[in-house]
Amino acid sequence: MMNRVSSASEGERRADDLAARRQQAMTRVEWLRGELGAVRSARSENSDDDEHDPEGATMSQLWSQSSGLLEGAERDLAEIDAALVRLGTGDYGICRSCGRPIDPARLDARPTAALCIECARRAS
Repeated sequence: MMNRVSSASEGERRADDLAARRQQAMTRVEWLRGELGAVRSARSENSDDDEHDPEGATMSQLWSQSSGLLEGAERDLAEIDAALVRLGTGDYGICRSCGRPIDPARLDARPTAALCIECARRAS
């Protein structure tokens, strides 16, 4: 299989970019886990009925929001890790569905892309 990363310097640039994105995603995941822990703690300590509090978001809303954000951040992290594996095995930039090269502009816009634009359209 042909590797879409055409040069060592391009491969290094992609690896550096993915590593920086991974660090940012890890920071987000850790922060959101802390937020979710704080909400969990507040929910367990607070037996008041906050569902009718006109002053702001309820604990249920905060829990739902924090959970959703954490799931998204963990999904981003998993996509970055998968892209780093593909980069290491030489499959980065090759569509996982059709086997054709992924357009470099798509990889610039979405470095974790595992599908070419045509296959991504069909998949959605």
